[in-house]
Amino acid sequence: MSVNRPDGVEALPRVGIDAPGAPPQCRERLVERARLEWWLADGGDPTDLAEQFLAAHGVDLSDLGRPAAHDPHGACGAAVFLSAAAGARAAGGAPGAPTPVPALPDLVAVVYGHADRPAPATRPGPGAGWWLGPWRDSWTPAAHAEAVAAVRAAIGRGDVYQVNVVGHAAAAYAGDPLPALARLAGLPGARYGGTLSGLGWAIGCASPETLVAVEHGRLVTRPIKGTRPATPAGRRELYASAKERAEHVMIVDLERNDLARVARTGSVRVDELFAVRRWCDLWQAESTVSAAPADGLGLAGLLRAVCPGGSVTGAPKLAALDQIAAREPVGRGPSMGALGWVGPGRVDLGLTIRTVAADADRLHLWAGGGITWGSDPAAEVAEAAAKAAPVRALLAAA
Repeated sequence: MSVNRPDGVEALPRVGIDAPGAPPQCRERLVERARLEWWLADGGDPTDLAEQFLAAHGVDLSDLGRPAAHDPHGACGAAVFLSAAAGARAAGGAPGAPTPVPALPDLVAVVYGHADRPAPATRPGPGAGWWLGPWRDSWTPAAHAEAVAAVRAAIGRGDVYQVNVVGHAAAAYAGDPLPALARLAGLPGARYGGTLSGLGWAIGCASPETLVAVEHGRLVTRPIKGTRPATPAGRRELYASAKERAEHVMIVDLERNDLARVARTGSVRVDELFAVRRWCDLWQAESTVSAAPADGLGLAGLLRAVCPGGSVTGAPKLAALDQIAAREPVGRGPSMGALGWVGPGRVDLGLTIRTVAADADRLHLWAGGGITWGSDPAAEVAEAAAKAAPVRALLAAA
């Protein structure tokens, strides 16, 4: 379903746009012009729908290797969201269990233009009457550990090399969730911090991970894999861990292969390997893989190549999606998908880890990690809890 608003018609009081990746110099002057919302049940290829919708509203991304002509009076750009299930659909893989947030679309594209005046300044302070209840996990630590053990057995059989296993939790709330979700952007390392919302739903993101971007004419992805506490000892342990490095290199190889499908022959390279960086109170290992886009590559082809992100699926990707569908009892909803900004000559999409969704009465949060033959089930359960803890703490703040 798409909703179009003629220029100058605003259905609600306008505030600064908080979409991850939106140009900072434009945020206070952005106004929504058109919106596409799509669910899996609607049918079709979400990547084609996104590219066609954006082109129809002034954001032509049909050839990412061609210099963009920017119209100062046209669209500034668009916020784009793609769920993990939509990415799996586009890739031809298993979509997994049903989402616990059915009100949230699987594809959202919101095109923005510039208003004549800036929006009123807003700050992500606490919402009036905000209350958050206790988090209830969709599986027990024992069930999570059993899923890890089942994946290890699949690796032992040679079905897969690595699988990302993700758990879900939900908490009841009262009040306006948007101020709480907006605060997530303030977490240290939240490169894709921001929000996106619609009728009956909202997303808040604190992701540090680049799913795919176009930078200086090259396709770029920055997979993150490998976690330790942000202490001097934790940093040393992460660098020294053969298990974490092997897990990381598997995903770098997968991302190289993903980009190679849509890249100019011979142009794929690893610009940085296993760089340790901080997100909140965790060290994480990140690499940078880049490539020159093939002639005529459009947004749809790029999304089909990289979605769902390799660091949250596993290797081989389609076999890992089968394992995820078999092991995870609750769908990933908006987590492990894509969220960011596109515009003339620009793509900057983050992977929706550290991401929270709100429906009419509950917040939803997902966390997990990559499983290899060397994984310890208890350690994997603890790692998922450590990734969720800073998000839970910030959302609970009054």
